[in-house]
Amino acid sequence: MASQTGMNRAGGRAPSRPGTPSLLRELNDRAALELLIDGRALTRAQLSELTGVSKVTVAQMLARLEERGLVAAVGSNSGGRGPNAALYSVVPSSAYVAALYVEHGLVSTAVADVTGRVIAEAREDTNGEGDPVELVRSAVDRACHRAGVSVSKLSAFVIGSPGVVDPATGDPRLAINLPEWHEGVLAGLRGALHGNVLIENDVNLAAMAEHAAGAAAGADDFVLLWIGVGVGLATVLGGRLHHGASGAAGEIGWLPVPGAPVTSDVRYPAGGGLQWLAGADAVRALAAEHGFGSRGGSAGDAVRAAVAAAAGPAAAVSPAAAAGPAAAAGPAAGRAGRFLGELARRVALGAAAVCTVIDPGLIVLGGEVGLAGGTALAERVAAEVARICPVRPRVVPTAVTSEPVLRGALLTAVNQARADLLASVAG
Repeated sequence: MASQTGMNRAGGRAPSRPGTPSLLRELNDRAALELLIDGRALTRAQLSELTGVSKVTVAQMLARLEERGLVAAVGSNSGGRGPNAALYSVVPSSAYVAALYVEHGLVSTAVADVTGRVIAEAREDTNGEGDPVELVRSAVDRACHRAGVSVSKLSAFVIGSPGVVDPATGDPRLAINLPEWHEGVLAGLRGALHGNVLIENDVNLAAMAEHAAGAAAGADDFVLLWIGVGVGLATVLGGRLHHGASGAAGEIGWLPVPGAPVTSDVRYPAGGGLQWLAGADAVRALAAEHGFGSRGGSAGDAVRAAVAAAAGPAAAVSPAAAAGPAAAAGPAAGRAGRFLGELARRVALGAAAVCTVIDPGLIVLGGEVGLAGGTALAERVAAEVARICPVRPRVVPTAVTSEPVLRGALLTAVNQARADLLASVAG
C-alpha cells in the first residue's frame, strides 16, 4: 500500500521519505537515547519493553550508540532470577553546557554535563561595565578550568540577564543595569564561543526553574512575580513562556499604579510605576519607616526581620539582633504587621492587574523580597488581591531558594544540548 503523502508548495504531491532500514535504525536509536539521556540506567529488556522492539534490535541499537560514544554499560542489576542484566546509560561527557547569570556587579556561571549534573560553578564580582563578550568568555573559561572541561566541548550556552530580549534578533534591549548589553552582543558571543548561545530574561529563566522543581511544578498556567532590585513578571501559559511581540511581556515595573508617579522616561523605570512602589529601594525605605533595617541595608533582611517579629516572640529571633535598635523598642509585632500589610497592598496592585487580564490561577512570589516574605507575605497579598478584584488566585512564595536564574538557565541549556544530541542521532 502506498504511504500517505503531503502536498508540496506547487500544489502537487510531495515525495515521501520511504521507510528505509537506515531511517528505521535512526528512529530506533533516537528512541533508545531519549530514554537514557537524563542519566537513568535501563537493561536491554527494559528498553525493549519501552520502545516496543525486540531485544535483538535493542542490542543492535545499543551497539551503534556505544560505537558513537553516546551510551555505555554502567553496571548490572542483581535482582531476580538468572544472570545479572547489564545496565546502560548515556555517557555524561557526550555533551556539556554552560549557564550564566549576568547582573550588575556579579557574574555566576555553572558547567554541567548532558544529564544535568553540575560539575563546576564560579562567581565573580564585576563593575557591570566592559565588553560583554569578554566578560562572558572569561567567566566561561574560569568555570571550565574548574570543571576540567575544554570550552570547545560545550554545546550550548544560556545567559540570563535583566531587561528586554528582542525575540527577532535574540539581542538584549533596554538592559538598564547593563548599559554595554545591546544589539550585536549575541552575534559577538556566538563568534567567540563557537556554540549555540541564547540570551534570556532573568525572571523568565527563574520561572523555568520554578516550573521544573519549584512552587509551580505541574502547573500549566502561572505567573512568577519577581520582587527584587527590579520588579518583573514571567508568564507561563499552557506550559510555555509568553514573551510578547517585542519581548517586553512581564516588564511590570513600568505598570502605572495608584500612588506612584507615571514615568516619562522608560530608560529609568525607578522613577515611576510599580517599580517605584515595590522595588528593593522602596521596600528598604518602607521597612526603615517601620523600624526594620535601614535604607542602605538589604531589602530581604528587612523583610525577614519583619516576618519574624510578626510571628511573635516564640518564633522570632531577638528583635535587636534581627532588625536593629529601632525594632527593639515598642510593640515590634504591630509595626511588623503594618509594614507587611502595606508591602502586600503595593504588591497586590500589580498582581491584581495581571490577574484581571490573564487570570493565571497561581502567583509565585520570587526575588529576594518574595523569598524573604515567605508564606506571611504571600497570604497577605492573596487577601489584598481578593479585596480589590474579582479574581482569587493562589499566591505562594518561591520554592527555589538558591540561584533560581542560574538553575533556569542550566535547565534550558541542558534541554538544548539533549535536543541537539537526539537530532544528531536522527541524522
